[in-house]
Amino acid sequence: MTKIGSRTSKSIKNSSVALVFYFINLVLQFFSRKIFLDYLGAEVLGLNTTATNLLQFLNLAELGVGSAIACTLYKPLAEKDTNTINEIVSLQGWLYRRIAWIVIAGSVVLMAFFPWIFAKMPLPLWYAYASFGALLVSALLSYFVNYKQIILSADQQEYKIQYSYKASMLAKLLCQILAIRYLPNGYVWWLVLEVVFAVVASVALNRVIARTYLYLETDMDRGKGLAKKYPDILTKVKQLFFHKIAGFALTQTSPIIIYAYTTLTVVAFYGNYMLVILGVITFLTAMFNGITAGIGNLIAQGDKQHVVDVFEELFSINFLLSSVICFGVYKLLPSFIELWIGTDYLLDNTTLILLVIYTYISLTRQVIQACINAYGLFEDIWAPMAEAVINIGMSILLGYFYGLNGILAGVLLSLFLIVFCWKPYLLYIKGLKKEFNHYIMMYMKHIAILAVCFIVTSFALSFLRFEANKSFLHLTFSIVAYNGVFFVILFGFSFCVLRSVRSFFYRFLNKT
Repeated sequence: MTKIGSRTSKSIKNSSVALVFYFINLVLQFFSRKIFLDYLGAEVLGLNTTATNLLQFLNLAELGVGSAIACTLYKPLAEKDTNTINEIVSLQGWLYRRIAWIVIAGSVVLMAFFPWIFAKMPLPLWYAYASFGALLVSALLSYFVNYKQIILSADQQEYKIQYSYKASMLAKLLCQILAIRYLPNGYVWWLVLEVVFAVVASVALNRVIARTYLYLETDMDRGKGLAKKYPDILTKVKQLFFHKIAGFALTQTSPIIIYAYTTLTVVAFYGNYMLVILGVITFLTAMFNGITAGIGNLIAQGDKQHVVDVFEELFSINFLLSSVICFGVYKLLPSFIELWIGTDYLLDNTTLILLVIYTYISLTRQVIQACINAYGLFEDIWAPMAEAVINIGMSILLGYFYGLNGILAGVLLSLFLIVFCWKPYLLYIKGLKKEFNHYIMMYMKHIAILAVCFIVTSFALSFLRFEANKSFLHLTFSIVAYNGVFFVILFGFSFCVLRSVRSFFYRFLNKT
C-alpha cells in the first residue's frame, strides 16, 4: 500500500470508529441529561456545568503541550526514530507532571472561594466541593497517567483510544444514568462512578499503548535536560498557551457570565441547547479528527501542490456537511427540545439564530485549524489574546444590556474577526504560501452554490408539511426529509461545479 493510500485508509478508519462512538455517546448524553433534570433538577445540572467550567479554567495550565508534542512527533514516527519518540514523550510527561501540581494548587485556592462563588446556589455547599473534587480527579489522571496517548493520535491510530478510553467513558455514563434513576442519593453515586471509571479508563488506555508501542519507555526525570535539547517544543508551548486562553474564553466563560447575570436554571437552559450544538460539532470533529496527523505527514513529504489540492477537497466537503447540519439545526432543534424535555425549556428564535451562526463558524473552522496545527503555525499569539478580550469584554458589555443574546453576540463577534477572517489568512500566507485571493474566490464560489441550493430546497420543501414536534417518529422523518433533500441538492450542484468535490468523491471510493 502506498503512503498516500495508507494515510487515507487510516483517516477513514479513525473517522468510522469515532463516528460509531460519537452516536452511542450522543444518545447516552441525551438520556443522561433528561434523567438529571427529572430526578435531580435544573439547579444540580447547572452546578455540574459550572464546576466543569471552573475546572477548565484551571486546565489552561496545560498550555497546549499536547498540540506542541503532536506536531513534533510526525517526523520521528514517519522515520521510526524510536529514541527521539521516547525522548519527546518523556518530555511531555515531565511537563504534564509540573502542570498537574499547578492545577492542584490552583484548585485549593479556588475552592477557598466556593462560599462566595456559589452564594446564590440553593443547595448544600458540599455539593459544589464534591462535584469539583470528582471532576478534578479525572483531570489529574490525564496529566499523571494518560499523557502517552498523544503517540496514538500522532501516529493516526486514534481509533485505539476510542476502543479503550472512550469505551470506558461510555460504560461510566450508562452506569451513572442507572444510578441516578434507581439508587438513593443518586448524585453521590454519580460522583463515585465519575472517579472509579476515570481510573478504569486510564488503566485500559495505558495497556493498549504498551501493547502497541513495545519500545516506548519514558523517563520523566530527564525532563529538564530534554527541554534544552528540544527548545522548539517549549517555544510552541508558550505560543499555544495564548491560543488555549482563547479556546477557554470561547467554550467555558459563557456559562459563567450567564450565571453572573441570571441563575443556574438559565445556565441549564443554555446547556440543553449547547449539548445539541456541541453534539453536532463533535460529529463533524469525529469525521475530520484524524486528518491533522495525515496532513502533517503529507507536509513532511514536501509536495506543496498536493497539500493545496487536499486542502481544497477537505474544505469543500467540510463546507457541504456544515451547511447541511446548520440547516437541520435551525429547522428542527426547537422541536427536538420540546419532545426531549418539554416546551418550558425552549429559548426564543433570536437565541436560536445566534446559536446556528455559532455552529456554522465552529463547524467550518475544522479544516482550517487542522492545517494550522499540522504546520505548527502558533506564532500569532496576538490573535487569541484579541479573541479572548473581544469575547469576554463584549459578552459582559452586551450581556448587561441584552442578557443571553448579548452574551452570544459578543462570542460571535470574536469568532468572526479572528476565526472566520484571520485564521484562513494566516494559513494561506504562512502555511500554504498562496495568494489569499485564492481562498476568497473559492469561498465565494461555495457561498454562491449554497445560496442557489437553499432557494431550491426551500421551494421543494414548501410543498410538504411536517409536524416534527408531534413525536420522535415525526421528528426522525423530518430530519431525514429536511437534511436529506438539502444534502442531495447541495451535493449534486457541488459535484457538477467543484473539481475538489469530484476529486474527494473518487478518492473516497477508491479507498473504501
